[in-house]
Amino acid sequence: MLGLGMLTSCVDLDIAPKNMMTSDDLLSNEAGMEIYLAELYSNLPLEDLKYLPERGLDYNGWLCSKGIEGTGEAVGRDGLVRTFTGESSNYWDRAFPIIRKCNFLMENLPQYKGNYSDVAYNNYLGQAYFCRAMIFTHMAMRFGGFPLVTRVINYPGDAELEVPRSTEEQAWDQILSDYDMAAELLAPESLKRGYVNRYVALAYKSSAMLYAGSVAKYNQTVDGHLTGFGSKTGVRVIGFDETRWEAASKKYFSEAYKAASTVITDGKYALHKAKWVAGDAQAQFENLVDMTSNLSSPEHIWVKEYLYPTTTHGYDNYNGPYLPGGAYPYHSPLSCGTCPTADFVELFDGFERYSDGTLKVTTGDNIMEGEYLMFDDPYDFFKNAEPRLRAQVIFPGDYFAGQKVEMYAGSYTGSLPATHLMDDYSYGQADQSYTNGPKGGQLVMSSSPTEVKYVTAPDGSQKRATGPCGPYKDWGESGVSGLVTRKWLDPDFRGGREGVCDQPYILMRYAEVLLDAAEAAVELALAGAPSPDNTDMLAVATQAIKDIRERAGADPLLGSLTGSIESRNIVRKERRKELAFEHQVKWDLRRWRVQHYAGRDGFWGETRNKDKFSDNNNYRCRGLYPFYCTENGKYFFDTHFQNMASKQFSYNQVDYYFEVPGGQVAKSPVIDQQPNR
Repeated sequence: MLGLGMLTSCVDLDIAPKNMMTSDDLLSNEAGMEIYLAELYSNLPLEDLKYLPERGLDYNGWLCSKGIEGTGEAVGRDGLVRTFTGESSNYWDRAFPIIRKCNFLMENLPQYKGNYSDVAYNNYLGQAYFCRAMIFTHMAMRFGGFPLVTRVINYPGDAELEVPRSTEEQAWDQILSDYDMAAELLAPESLKRGYVNRYVALAYKSSAMLYAGSVAKYNQTVDGHLTGFGSKTGVRVIGFDETRWEAASKKYFSEAYKAASTVITDGKYALHKAKWVAGDAQAQFENLVDMTSNLSSPEHIWVKEYLYPTTTHGYDNYNGPYLPGGAYPYHSPLSCGTCPTADFVELFDGFERYSDGTLKVTTGDNIMEGEYLMFDDPYDFFKNAEPRLRAQVIFPGDYFAGQKVEMYAGSYTGSLPATHLMDDYSYGQADQSYTNGPKGGQLVMSSSPTEVKYVTAPDGSQKRATGPCGPYKDWGESGVSGLVTRKWLDPDFRGGREGVCDQPYILMRYAEVLLDAAEAAVELALAGAPSPDNTDMLAVATQAIKDIRERAGADPLLGSLTGSIESRNIVRKERRKELAFEHQVKWDLRRWRVQHYAGRDGFWGETRNKDKFSDNNNYRCRGLYPFYCTENGKYFFDTHFQNMASKQFSYNQVDYYFEVPGGQVAKSPVIDQQPNR
């Protein structure tokens, strides 16, 4: 017995557990690589239908809305509506574990090269470079310079475990190198549904380099040039050297243009026009609605797909219109999370305007002059609106999911002619409510859906004082700006409990590539730089804007783009219109450096008087509020600073870079906090 015990005790216990996979299991075959890449993809910084800027990239999807982070696109009901100055779930801590996995794949996959075809091997390696480039991009966009960890650091074996923050220029140079490597290695066609290909890498490279070029250039327009050195290392962790910014911006804009130009000239993608008909506004509207959900669209470069019931989101629950009663599928306790603003509407063609460019709602030349314009139905105000706007916004009186969206703020019971509801529409009186204004006694407004008030129509019938979809005076789960979003909503939403939505989200589309090319071309022309690939870059830019505007049903672009501020602003404004509610504008405002007070005249992609919507570092957005008139049974509109679930935004120039997590700075001898914090 003792002998048997001695024999058995000599058995080698250093055996790999049966329930764990080794690197050999994963990297030596395609099935293992699918598992490895699934983890990379699952941890990429994808700002999709489950991303909320206030919380960051935690992907829980709760209350997710778009354009509510101080971009001016929309407001909403919750405290989540605030300026994009940081994320509660900071990306710094999330990035480095997945960077390590990218580096591990790059360093170890060559051992198994003989197990794969050349195409498959290059594709897997290219995925790693793309993923690292994307993560690095999001780090640079948030923090400027950061630790460029480009190798696997083995603890405790490596002598150098601490990696200090790089300069911002070094960070963008590494991103450029990684995207170039990814584009070189990846095949033109995705080897598996959902995988990136060469054109995805080129499109994201263009976007990243456009951001880098803008920061290098427009940091110089901010007081102090928004640059500085870390106190521990003396490294310029944000901004560019005075002698380097101009050359760097030209280089990055050139790389952005080259990448976008390749995607354009290779002809693999095109604008979605499956339902488009020239001169037919209804067809153009339906075409743009179809574009967001049609998975066969030639416009989709990279798409995030969902599948009920395993992989879902709750976007419809939180953003659909509120219509109480009946079996309407969008009736949810948490509706109307994205409410577009009057300022956003003013970007689009098809409206009468005052001489200052704002929406005309009275017969005079400003809201204090003349009497309100009257309409038989609120929708008549929008009947000539650009089809692209209607594809993004549900207008009062329009139809959605087969039902009319009755959205008006209250009823005016005073005599005619009806004139301005308030005596002061200035920024200083932004919080003044309609019921407390000079004509409050002539207005009947419901405070919530449970307080249903009625007024008498001219024919003697009873009519709800406030539309079923609001906006309600004291209740934020309605169209608090007088408008509700349409973009990304599924008209066939199955309803029921939260988190059952599965419509796709377009992460990268061809229209964005066209806009990247146009902006980079104009910036290069402004800087006096030549075309980086010998194409006529201003002709490419002009055609890109013309094509986008034609598809949108907008007024045609007259003339050609040039190397001028006017042309730059045309491109910027078009970008704001086309890419609205796609998590793009918040980053555009940051890279253009137009969100702080001194630069805010360019906030809308065009010159607007910032003092009309700003007060130093604070600013507000306006609502477009319909009212029913009991005297004639018609409707009129009032534009006023949003004062239902009122939101004021605040932004300072230090906010262009996020604060580095304090814990990381405190525990490291080499990680520097932002110089301006």
